[in-house]
Amino acid sequence: MALPIAVNAMGGDNAPAAIVEGALRARTDGIDVMLVGRREQIEPLLGGAPVEVIDAREVVEMHEHPATAVRAKRDSSILRAAELVAAGRAGGVISAGNSGATLAAALFAIKRIAGVARPAIGASFPSEAGQTFVLDVGANTDCKAEWLAQFALMGDVYAREMLGIDQPRIALLSNGEEAEKGSELVQAAHPLIAALPLRFAGNIEGKDIFRGACDVVVTDGFTGNAVLKVAEGVGEFLFASISREARASLSGRIGGALLKPRLRPLRDRIDYRKTGGALLLGVAGEVVIAHGRSDAEATLNAIRVAARAQERGVSSVITRAMSTAPSAQPAQPTGVSA
Repeated sequence: MALPIAVNAMGGDNAPAAIVEGALRARTDGIDVMLVGRREQIEPLLGGAPVEVIDAREVVEMHEHPATAVRAKRDSSILRAAELVAAGRAGGVISAGNSGATLAAALFAIKRIAGVARPAIGASFPSEAGQTFVLDVGANTDCKAEWLAQFALMGDVYAREMLGIDQPRIALLSNGEEAEKGSELVQAAHPLIAALPLRFAGNIEGKDIFRGACDVVVTDGFTGNAVLKVAEGVGEFLFASISREARASLSGRIGGALLKPRLRPLRDRIDYRKTGGALLLGVAGEVVIAHGRSDAEATLNAIRVAARAQERGVSSVITRAMSTAPSAQPAQPTGVSA
C-alpha cells in the first residue's frame, strides 16, 4: 500500500494557499498526502477535507543559508517533512521552498544512499525524441569526475524506471563531441563513465539536448543549472515574442487564433508547471524539488512525480545499482579543450 506524500506547505512564493490547493487536487487524483507546516495557516484552506496536518512552527526562508537554517530550525516544515520519509510514515516529500534547504534536510534526515558521494538534481528537457533528462542541475556547483560517473549511473536508473527506456543513452555535456574535448573535469569523467555498465553515447554539445541525441545528459551542477535557467528564459522569451507579434495586427490576431491549438501542446512541454518538479537522486527516499514559483497545478504535478517515484522504488533501485557498480576512480585529463 502506497504511503502518503509529505508536502511542505510553507515552501514557495505562493505558499501556503497554492500548495494546499495542489495537494487537495492530488487527493482527487487518488494520491494520499500529508501537509506539513503551521497548522493555523493550513487548516482554514482545507475546506473540511480530511487531510492530516503535521504542525511545524518554523520556515526556512529563501534568503537563508540552507544548511545553517536546517540545523538551527529543527522544527522547520521542510525538515519535519523529510523526517516523515525517514520514519517510514511518508513515501516521498515535495517542496517548492529553498531548494538548498530541501537538499540539506534530505541529507540530514533521510541520508545518502551508501556509495553515493553527492546527490544530484535531475530535470527533464523537451527534445525532438520526447525528453532528455539532465543531471546535475543545481545540487553541486563544483564536482569531481567520480561524482559525474555516479550521476551517470543514477540517470540510467531514472531513465529506465521513470521514463520506461530499456537501454537509455547516457551522454556527457561538453564543448565538442570528441573525447578529448572539454574541461579537465569532463576529460577525467569521460573514461570513468565509459567503463560503467551502461550505454555511453560519449560527449554531446548543448544544442544536442533538444535534438534527442541521448536520453540522459551528465554535467556538473553549475553548468546544469545555467543550462536549465537559459532554457527556461529562452522558452518564455519566444512565446512572449510570438504573442506580442500576434497581437500587433489584425492578420496576426487571426493567424494567432489559428495557430493557438497547435502551439499549446508545445508551450506545455516547456512549462515547468507541467513537469512539476525535479527528483533528487542519491538519497534513500523519494524527494522532489519543485519550482519556487509553483502554483496549484505545479504542486499537483510535483506530487505526481513523487508518487510515481515511490511506486517505482527509484531510490531502492539506485541503492541496488550502487552496491554492484564498479568503483569510480579519478582519471587524468587526456587532452586540452579547444
